[in-house]
Amino acid sequence: MVLSAVFHSYQAASDDVAGRNDWRVVVRLYRGPFLVILFLFLMGINVYGWRSSGVNHVLIFELDPRNHLSEQHLMELAAIFGVIWTLSVLTFLYSTQLSIPAYANPLSLFIIMAIFMLNPTKTFKHDARFWFLRVAPRIILAPFFYVGFADFWLADQLNSLGQALKDFQFLLCFYISGETMDDEWDKADSLGYCSSSAWWLVALVSCMPAWFRFAQCLRRYRDTKEAFPHLVNAGKYSTTFFVVIFSTLDSAYRTDVERSPFFYLYILSAIISSCYTYIWDIKMDWGFFAAGAGDNRFLREEIVYSSKGYYYFAIVEDLVLRFSWAYKLILKEVGFAAYSELTTSVFAALEVVRRFIWNFFRLENEHLNNCGKFRAVRDISVAPIDASDQQQIIKMMDEPDPASLFRKKKILKTQAAVIDPLRVPLISDTDKKPASTVANLKTFHIGTIQSNKRRNKETDRLEEDLQRRLLDLNQQETA
Repeated sequence: MVLSAVFHSYQAASDDVAGRNDWRVVVRLYRGPFLVILFLFLMGINVYGWRSSGVNHVLIFELDPRNHLSEQHLMELAAIFGVIWTLSVLTFLYSTQLSIPAYANPLSLFIIMAIFMLNPTKTFKHDARFWFLRVAPRIILAPFFYVGFADFWLADQLNSLGQALKDFQFLLCFYISGETMDDEWDKADSLGYCSSSAWWLVALVSCMPAWFRFAQCLRRYRDTKEAFPHLVNAGKYSTTFFVVIFSTLDSAYRTDVERSPFFYLYILSAIISSCYTYIWDIKMDWGFFAAGAGDNRFLREEIVYSSKGYYYFAIVEDLVLRFSWAYKLILKEVGFAAYSELTTSVFAALEVVRRFIWNFFRLENEHLNNCGKFRAVRDISVAPIDASDQQQIIKMMDEPDPASLFRKKKILKTQAAVIDPLRVPLISDTDKKPASTVANLKTFHIGTIQSNKRRNKETDRLEEDLQRRLLDLNQQETA
């Protein structure tokens, strides 16, 4: 595809086609779908990393193990969309030879992706697609719905796909207004008003991902009454509003000869926002720089992934990419303003990569420490789950009596034959503590008890009496 694009660029220059088309329009139309495809592919790598390292993402996201997308499914989906995206670009480049309106191709790509997601039939991973469609309205209407882990996590992903959202806004505006496109849909000579950074609609779309998370934080505060961390987290997302507002005002009031006062306010707010979000990433989302880290210097006491180098790399990488706005500004000032759409594309892809790395450590921290307090149970297994383990879990979910799948071991007692398991004392020695609740009796795994010491009669009577009391309580509860 790259070779075809290069060849086409030389051919276009000779045929004076380049003068009739603004390449920035083409970049804006195809960049949004590309970022979504890149996100899906990296999401597949995320799922593979979580599963192989024992991070139980299925439990954290409250997914059905029988219907959720595996890493193979996500990568297959990214590959299919990648092929369609490539064919669309090639068709655009050779639209004259194919006698197809050039600008019908980006629109067709957008429609195909939308139809796949909104397809109502039970095909193409219906359950997984509709899981997303159930979560999306809760994100959009965040203050009015309870916020689960999947809700806030998906909203965080949208913050890294902010450029894709702006590109989709441009695509819709471009085709609806038809401002810079001719009647035959063969050429477009400029970006037009649809991409103006001074337009209020562009600013509104830029603020939407941050607003979703801001509203979710307020809802979490309402539900938990905990000012920290929820109101502090809301303050982090509110800094994005100031960055967008001052950037928009600067675009509206600056001139060719001097900057507006809003430019300096934009720089200040961007620095505050980048520092705020970076500290929150490292300390709160990932749990690094914990006081009791021990041998894991600058990290936390427990880590899941095999090498500490991954963690230290992520700390540096997150710092570098949090200030991507500064690099774009520097490139613009040193003479790359004409290539602003290309530099924006590069940094938008790097932001998706940054979120991909962020996902690994955010879910690891949630898995180990339940830092978001989204789960009622804190301690869960960190052992990797293979195919046989997953099949066993699914079998247990389908079994009316899952306890029947556990292996019942013989109960032995000194100088006695095998007896009824229900009459085995729950404590095998005077040093051991009895079960504290009736719930523990239900989940008690009956094991083999062998004792080579003589028990006195008073201890035996005490244990039998305790066993009878617990059984009576259990029968009363079940009744």
